[in-house]
Amino acid sequence: MAEMQQIVLARHCDGPPVPEDFALEALPLPEPKDGQFRLAHVWNSVDPGTRSRLSGGDSYAAALPLGKPVDGFSVGVVEASRHPDYPDGTKVFCAAGWRTHSIQSGRGFIGKVPDVPVPLSAWIGVLGVPGLTAWFGLKETARFREGDRVLVTSAAGPVGATAGQLAKAWGAAQVVGIAGSDEKCRWLTETAGFDAAINYKTAPDLNDAIHAAFPEGVDVLFDNVGNAMVNRVLPQMAMNGRICISGQVADYNVPPEKRTGITHTAPFITHRINMQGLVVFDFIKGFPAALADMAGMLASGKLQAKEDRFDGIAAMPEAFCGLFRGENFGRRVVKVG
Repeated sequence: MAEMQQIVLARHCDGPPVPEDFALEALPLPEPKDGQFRLAHVWNSVDPGTRSRLSGGDSYAAALPLGKPVDGFSVGVVEASRHPDYPDGTKVFCAAGWRTHSIQSGRGFIGKVPDVPVPLSAWIGVLGVPGLTAWFGLKETARFREGDRVLVTSAAGPVGATAGQLAKAWGAAQVVGIAGSDEKCRWLTETAGFDAAINYKTAPDLNDAIHAAFPEGVDVLFDNVGNAMVNRVLPQMAMNGRICISGQVADYNVPPEKRTGITHTAPFITHRINMQGLVVFDFIKGFPAALADMAGMLASGKLQAKEDRFDGIAAMPEAFCGLFRGENFGRRVVKVG
C-alpha cells in the first residue's frame, strides 16, 4: 500500500522545543473524494510562530492537540484530482502542515503558483506568509510613509529582511537592521540593500548603537523579537513613531508570567507613539496584489531572499528547533518530495 508521512506533536513543549517533542508517522496514502485533490508536497516550511501552539495553551490560535500534525506551509504538485479547478500537475501553495501529502478542497489559505521565474520554494517564503507579513505589517500596521527612518529586528530572517527591502523600495530615508552575526549583517548591507546593520551580540552597548544609527529617532520599529527589544527602543522613538509587533521569537519559549515587561511607557504620551500587532490573515483580500508585486520584484532581482534548506521530512523537527537557537539564516524550508 502506498504511504505518506507526517510529523505530529508527541508531547507539549516546555521551554525551547527539542526533536523529542515530535514523532514521525507513516499512514496510507489518502484518496481524494469529489471536489478534492491530493497534493504531493515538494517543500514544507518551519515557522517560529508555530511555537505558540505547542505548549498546550491557546494563543491567537488554538493549542495543537497531541498526536496532530504540526502546522506549516507547503508548496507542491497535484497528483490526483477530483476537483475541476485543480487538475493533475497544478502547482499549489497552501497551509498543509508537516506532511508529504495532503488532501485539499481549494478552500482556505491556498493558491495556484503562477508562471513566474522564481524558485518554487519562494511561495512559502518571501512570496508566502513571511513576505506577506512584511508587506502588510509595514504598509498597514506601521502605516509606512516615504521618508521614514526604519529599524528592523531579527532583520536577517525572512520577515525582517523582506520588510527592510520593501521599506527601501517604498522610499525610506534610512533602514537599519539588527541581526546576530557579522555574516548576517554583511548580507543585509551588501545584498539586501540595508543602509546599516547592528550585530546585537558584539555591540558594546546596543542602546548606544541604536542611538548612533538614529540620532533623530526611529520613525518605524518593525519588531520580530519581543518585549525586551520593544522596551529598549521605545525611548529612542521619534515623535509620532509607529511600532509594528510582527513576531516575538525571544518570548515564545518563556511563560507569560516570566516575560520581560514593557516599562518605558512615557513615550506613548510624550512622543504620541502608536504600537500595534498584526495577524496577516486579517488582510487576506489584499494577498493577490501584494504577491504579484513581490513576485515581480523577486524575478527582477529588486527583492533578495535567502533560504536555509533541509532535506527529508524527518529533518523537520531539528530544522524547527534550530530556529530558537538562532541557527537559521533566511527562510528555513525542508524538501519533502
